[in-house]
Amino acid sequence: MAIPSVAVETLDLPFPGSTGRGVRVAVIDSGVNQRHPHIAGLAGGICVGEDGHLEEGDYSDYLGHGTAVTAAIQEKAPDAQYFAARLFQTSLRTTTEGLFNAMDWAIAQRMDVINLSLGTRNAIHAPRFNTIIRRARELGIFIVAARDAEGELCYPGCLPGAISVGLDWDCPRDRYRFEETEQGAVFHASGYPRSLPGMQRERNLNGISFAVANMSGFVIRACEAVARSSASAPRSAEAVLAALAAETLTCPGR
Repeated sequence: MAIPSVAVETLDLPFPGSTGRGVRVAVIDSGVNQRHPHIAGLAGGICVGEDGHLEEGDYSDYLGHGTAVTAAIQEKAPDAQYFAARLFQTSLRTTTEGLFNAMDWAIAQRMDVINLSLGTRNAIHAPRFNTIIRRARELGIFIVAARDAEGELCYPGCLPGAISVGLDWDCPRDRYRFEETEQGAVFHASGYPRSLPGMQRERNLNGISFAVANMSGFVIRACEAVARSSASAPRSAEAVLAALAAETLTCPGR
């Protein structure tokens, strides 16, 4: 059955003129359905087997979550290069070892942005996540992940060095807000994905996963904007973070 085409929403996005060109993005999730009309294409991918080991082969999405996450990112940065790491197989559950291996793969592939619309609440894994985050940051790679889920801290998103994302239902989908907390900087974004025809947005997939995806889109745009403005020098993490802080918005009700 053919999937109906969907009109593109008009968004007034930060970093005008940026579309993600020149930025490499890994989406670690349930894979991607490349036939979906919201998907602008993939440059490649990998599958993480149920035993946590990497496998060449099918990184198609059979759950829908990774496709919706990727669509939310691509809406904001359609010209970036996207790579799918299929971590979830038959449900939105996986092993921490598989997540570590997927993150190591993304870093080895020299991605610029790693989207993690997932995490663990188990603090025992914090030291290993810290090591991965430090290695990524040294290479100029941003890991975008949820700071918390239902009030409980999530790893690696709550750790220093990650782009820590919070959920704000009142924030428009084309904006985000920046907050300095005692625990560090937090970026808040909308928890809604791209709209589907004939479906109320509250009935569609939604939540912190999509706040992370929306924020990844803004990070990608910032990466391109900073690279474009300082073409004679390497893009620095500090410059991208400063640009993100400068473009922030006070969302309705804040």
